[in-house]
Amino acid sequence: MISLAEAQRRVLERVTPLGSEQIGHERALNRRLAAPVIAARTQPPVDVSAMDGYAVRAADLTAQPAELALAGESAAGHAFAETLRAGQCLRISTGAAIPAGADQVVIQENTTRASDRVTLTDGPAPGRHIRRAGLDFRDGDTLLAAGVQLTAERLALAVGAGVSGFDVFQQPVVGILSTGDELVEPGQAPAADQIYNSVSHALRGLVENWGGQPRYLGIARDNETDVAMKLASAVECDLLVTIGGASVGDHDHLRRVFSERGGQLVFEKVAVKPGKPTWFGAMETGPVLGLPGNPVSALVMARLLLRPALARLGGTEHTTAFRTASLSQSLDANGDRETFVRAHFDPASNQIAPDTNQDSSALSALVRSNALIRREINAPEGQAGDPVEFVALD
Repeated sequence: MISLAEAQRRVLERVTPLGSEQIGHERALNRRLAAPVIAARTQPPVDVSAMDGYAVRAADLTAQPAELALAGESAAGHAFAETLRAGQCLRISTGAAIPAGADQVVIQENTTRASDRVTLTDGPAPGRHIRRAGLDFRDGDTLLAAGVQLTAERLALAVGAGVSGFDVFQQPVVGILSTGDELVEPGQAPAADQIYNSVSHALRGLVENWGGQPRYLGIARDNETDVAMKLASAVECDLLVTIGGASVGDHDHLRRVFSERGGQLVFEKVAVKPGKPTWFGAMETGPVLGLPGNPVSALVMARLLLRPALARLGGTEHTTAFRTASLSQSLDANGDRETFVRAHFDPASNQIAPDTNQDSSALSALVRSNALIRREINAPEGQAGDPVEFVALD
């Protein structure tokens, strides 16, 4: 058995970034940049109006109220092509180009129009309500650094800067393989001693959230032939995640078939609770992370080992972020494994309370929890008010 920190180190040693690919803007949302985004134009490209109103020469507003002749209109996408002369004003809409000769916009609320004459009650203020060219960014500016994720807002910024193609890190393809005759798929009728295959579907969602492409490989039944066939189906996956089937029982064939197919074991147990049976190795097809069959164990260890592995494959890094809160009640002394206690964290009071059910099969307790309290090996009993480390369940 090795420590969690050592397990994380060994996993990351054996996964390498996949490289990058070019994609269009229509597929770029939530992808992670492998190269910076450089503006291909200036925004705004010209001086434009920030308000609906009238473009004027500030010098014409010295006498108040000022009455000016209406020379025409500048609308968004339809600029006024002439130069505004003394004594003239121009109807202008938000986002429309400021004509040559104009240096101020008077908002519509401060004007009165009668046919082709406009009375304006603003005094001279050159530059008022004008957005200057390049206010947002200029051609050649670095808008987004390599490594950032293309959120909706960042994608809008890039596309607005004339960028339609992106150099992004490849998304890891993650094979997900459940094991066991006790499992049935959702929608099927389970026998009295069977359970629904729920964890694999949770992992599919986590892999998507963490930037990977899940590929569900089904359930490997408890016989060597089916296990071998399912392992072989992971040939195009960058990482294979198995669930269950790694114990030493007569019907647990996964690890044996893994070894028979040339798999090299890196570690076989982790000194952590829940999640002790977690293992990791590599086959010719790529790395394999074996998660326990108990649902809570599998989902906790996915956060601690699978998430950083996916980040590394996708060209970035993920470090589990621990925070500190005060216990709201006592907590038993810990044993010889690093333990992650399901708990509820209250940000208003900065207090955290362990859930009453810590069984590794109890998904309801995990759902009730929004945090995992981290307990070091042989940590003493905790008292109400004591500080503890925790990781948020996001």
